[in-house]
Amino acid sequence: MTTMERIDGAEILDRTIDDLLLQARGLVLVREVLAGRGASQAELDAHTQELERVRRRLAKAIARA
Repeated sequence: MTTMERIDGAEILDRTIDDLLLQARGLVLVREVLAGRGASQAELDAHTQELERVRRRLAKAIARA
């Protein structure tokens, strides 16, 4: 995984982890909105399964960092 250097010299990870975090947050928020609007359990389960998949990808990305 590549790193970029911030102005203060500290290293930060490339955008992969940031993108996965953003995707996970979005899935959580959308799932909450769907639940509030009376979405079916199948729709909620689909978002939950995708969130779990993103979390696994995030864990792997962090482990490689």
